[in-house]
Amino acid sequence: MTQSVELAGLTHVHSGKVRDMYAISGHDDKLLMVASDRISAYDVIMTNPIPSKGKVLTALSLFWFDLLGDIIENHLITANVDEMPEVCHQHKEYLQGRSMLVKKSKPLPIECIVRGYISGSFWKAYQKNTNVCGFQMPGGLKESDKLPLVIFTPSTKAQLGSHDENISLERLKEIVGAEKAKRLAEISIALYTRAADYARSKGIIIADTKFELGEVDGKLILIDEVLTPDSSRFWPADDYQPGHSQASFDKQFLRDYLSILDWDKEPPPPVLSADILGKTKERYEEAVERITGKKFV
Repeated sequence: MTQSVELAGLTHVHSGKVRDMYAISGHDDKLLMVASDRISAYDVIMTNPIPSKGKVLTALSLFWFDLLGDIIENHLITANVDEMPEVCHQHKEYLQGRSMLVKKSKPLPIECIVRGYISGSFWKAYQKNTNVCGFQMPGGLKESDKLPLVIFTPSTKAQLGSHDENISLERLKEIVGAEKAKRLAEISIALYTRAADYARSKGIIIADTKFELGEVDGKLILIDEVLTPDSSRFWPADDYQPGHSQASFDKQFLRDYLSILDWDKEPPPPVLSADILGKTKERYEEAVERITGKKFV
């Protein structure tokens, strides 16, 4: 169960696995998005938070919004609390570094997933059938292999506690229409390609990622977080070797740890040790430092 922070003067409207959304009186076209330190795995929110994780996610999202802004407009208005409505100022100590004032949009009911390497659920599905999500993949691929082409594999958005469902491009067309489906694929692949090329220059492979898009007055915009360790698989390029799962800067480390426990992947989650929390924190912080080139404080 999510635990949002009550902020006097702001109206809590929604909590996801990590983010809390607040409405601001007199600003009906805006929302305050706050990244908590919660972490989830197997669609279950862990009992223990990862210290400063919300600030890592926000710092990375801000970096990517800037780098990718010419591909598609995004929902960011400001991440500077001093530039937010006055009611936010009293919460500056908590909000600074982990919050964004954003345009209120109508989110699409789709996760826009892009894959450059075969891993995770796509790898599991491939082992059963080389036709995955409507894509006929070549035989003989190994886990973590680079795919012949970058592919767009959308999924539906599940309710909190449930699992997203991978869908074919034909099913996507049924949900959003053929023209919008084509546009979502083009935007998502363009975003991933530029980000992956940049990250590779910093020694990081982005194996896959997911984007969320919404609409403002009928116009598509990039929303939520973007290219963070929560929404992407980040692998160190110098350790990359296909044929098995990879070392990572994301929460795969936590997933791997949880997979060896006697836990059925249902709530309540196991309590995480200080060692696991610390190592997960280090991986998140190394990702933001490598990508942005700035020391995370």
